[in-house]
Amino acid sequence: MASVFDVAQYICDKKKPISAIKLQKLVFYSKAWSLVWDEDPLFPEEVQAWAHGPVVPTLYAAHKGQFFCPDKFEQADVSRLTDAQKETIDAVLDAYSHLSPQGLVSLTLSEKPWLEARGGIPEYAPCNTPISDASIAEYYSSIRV
Repeated sequence: MASVFDVAQYICDKKKPISAIKLQKLVFYSKAWSLVWDEDPLFPEEVQAWAHGPVVPTLYAAHKGQFFCPDKFEQADVSRLTDAQKETIDAVLDAYSHLSPQGLVSLTLSEKPWLEARGGIPEYAPCNTPISDASIAEYYSSIRV
């Protein structure tokens, strides 16, 4: 199975330079739409409902303190991504990459998976509650890109 680092590296390779916050949101949307279109979680790492939207903590730890994504995530091997997974990520990039980092943050903050995981915690308060794959799949299967 691919890892979040494989997905992040694939996105960075296609969209460099890309801010770390924009990368986090595109990785999240890649997982979301993979759950809907491919019925596959794309990567096993947990997504959490942080103050500025969905974040994969293990990916955050790898780019912490950097504004832009690094040239290479040491853990990444994009060859683990299948053609179907690459097609899903490419579709997500086509649909969302034109948005600014803040636009992506605002969008994720308005969507049910993040809101439900937060459970009423104020918007900018710290939170590390996981966003379940089931919640993600249920919500995104009800909308169109």
